[in-house]
Amino acid sequence: MEKPLLPPNEVDRLQALRQLLILDTPPEERFDRIAAFAACEFDMPIVLLSLVDENRQWFKARIGLDACETDRGVSFCSHAILQDEAMVVPDVALDDRFFDNPLVVGAPHIKFYAGAQLTLPGGEHIGTLCLIDRVPRQLDDIDLAILGTLRDLAMEELLRRTGEPAP
Repeated sequence: MEKPLLPPNEVDRLQALRQLLILDTPPEERFDRIAAFAACEFDMPIVLLSLVDENRQWFKARIGLDACETDRGVSFCSHAILQDEAMVVPDVALDDRFFDNPLVVGAPHIKFYAGAQLTLPGGEHIGTLCLIDRVPRQLDDIDLAILGTLRDLAMEELLRRTGEPAP
């Protein structure tokens, strides 16, 4: 398993994430609805609105997973926030970063991952809206556009809490 690197703007990213005052808050219907729609639209067993802090990825919304967080060192989202485009891993068994990840070889037995970055107006990637399946899958351009639109809706809701406009 390849541990994720830290983004070059990690200090600014964490400060911007903390300023949202969203970590460890109770579930909110507006985020749960986005996750539920994504699960239905993509026929995915697991959908997460994941925020990555210093040590963990914490789930503001989750469908199909009981845990409310996982260790950052094993999180797929920690890899996704290192890039600007959605990260899609059609078959994690074929990816050196993930094939022996505890979340792959054990519960929840991830075989497919797609994460669209939640990006603040300053350019900080604070997490993802991610789709997870227990079988390998593909996403086409239309799927990626829909995932991007749902991510944008999630960002609008996150920023609405602070009064900032979405990027």
